[in-house]
Amino acid sequence: MKNVFSKGFWAERDMELLIGKLLRYGLELACGITLFGGVIYLFQNHGMSIRHYMSIPEEQPFPGVDYYLRELSTIVPRALSFDGAAIIQLGVCVLIATPILRVAFSVIGFLIEKDYMYVAITLIVLCIIMANMFLGLH
Repeated sequence: MKNVFSKGFWAERDMELLIGKLLRYGLELACGITLFGGVIYLFQNHGMSIRHYMSIPEEQPFPGVDYYLRELSTIVPRALSFDGAAIIQLGVCVLIATPILRVAFSVIGFLIEKDYMYVAITLIVLCIIMANMFLGLH
């Protein structure tokens, strides 16, 4: 087995195929988590939420989600305790993280290929994404 960080390893494999697999597996994982959470949510609430939201008059704004579903630090413990809404939200977080991981993976690939212009461009894109995530308005 060749070293993963050698140029020969990456020359034999097409970078685009690896990134495509990363995106595909991330999407499949996010869909699986969200579907699993949806099934648990329906069992926990016996379908009452669907009937409740259908009876809300159109004049009222969308009520939003509970506060514990807004931060990853509170989503994960609730998801591990099989809270259906938290599992669904964890699936959404995985879905959001998938293209971010793709950008980070591209930086590593460009570094190995020693294509420094694309490393700089991709790092700028990654910094913009991260700044929007962590410094965005609440």
